[in-house]
Amino acid sequence: MIFHPGIMALLLGSFLATGMLCYSAYEGVRILEHWDLRSGSELQLELERRTYLVSTLMNYALGFQAISLFLFIYTVDSMSSLFVGAMCAAGSLKASSYGYPTVILKVVNFLLAGLWIIINHTDNQAYDYPLIKTKYKILVCITPFILVECASQSYYFLSIKPDIITSCCGTLFTTDTGTILSDLIALPRKLSQAAFDSTVVLTITSGLYFYLQGKGAYLFSVSSLIMIIISIMAIISLISIYFYELPTHHCPFCILHREYGYIGYGIYSTLLIGGVCGMGVGSLMPFRTIDSLREVLPRFQKRLALVSISSFSAFVAMVGYGVVFSQLNMSAY
Repeated sequence: MIFHPGIMALLLGSFLATGMLCYSAYEGVRILEHWDLRSGSELQLELERRTYLVSTLMNYALGFQAISLFLFIYTVDSMSSLFVGAMCAAGSLKASSYGYPTVILKVVNFLLAGLWIIINHTDNQAYDYPLIKTKYKILVCITPFILVECASQSYYFLSIKPDIITSCCGTLFTTDTGTILSDLIALPRKLSQAAFDSTVVLTITSGLYFYLQGKGAYLFSVSSLIMIIISIMAIISLISIYFYELPTHHCPFCILHREYGYIGYGIYSTLLIGGVCGMGVGSLMPFRTIDSLREVLPRFQKRLALVSISSFSAFVAMVGYGVVFSQLNMSAY
């Protein structure tokens, strides 16, 4: 099992990225303690050279962390044929107690990595590195999450065995399991639809308002995070059944399969990219008063808002396509 190409790529990439992150965090602590741009000391010159190296390492490491979410899902989905009872990634993840925690950690780290890359890019646009200490404080905070994810992923792959009997998604995502998921699936359809529709309208409207007026950044940022959470809940409780054309099939992973045109990858990637960029708009607001960022930051925030709006719009279009052109008639149920 461990010699599966996807598993080897994930483990090797994760170990390398975690190693680079730990080294970067160490250098970040040194920078936090000794950075003084007014100083011309040898130590300051060394730290300035180091920060270029650390920024490059972090962009690659956190970039891999973001991509690894989709590589992980693809790998565990392709492994489903190896387990008795599994039909998709849902069953493969259930084969170990570390499966679903690893997915959650990867989603959280995707968002954290994206925000750090945004802040790092902003800092590099100024001549005096005004966010140098801020971004390294954030880096030190992110490091434990990446370490826990690396450990959880490693334990997951090392603990699964081919002879494990697991559950299919039809068993996991039902109203009979007595879990939070079953409560979510049991929510009234109109309530789920109202929550999803209102969140979409709020997020895209607040994004357009910020793009046009330069106001409401925090509202847009918070609504982008809520959009991710509500959308994932809606995919499980409501949207997925239209793609499957089966009112009892609520799996969020089967839409990643070939028979559905791999549309799940487009749905999840646009949702997460839109969320990261939208949250990035608000996270940069406290720095707009810095002189060296006063001109470049508003333009960059508007670009982030435009990317976020476009990504969320693409997400809604794909979801809407699945619902509108589905042969499922819920009025019959």
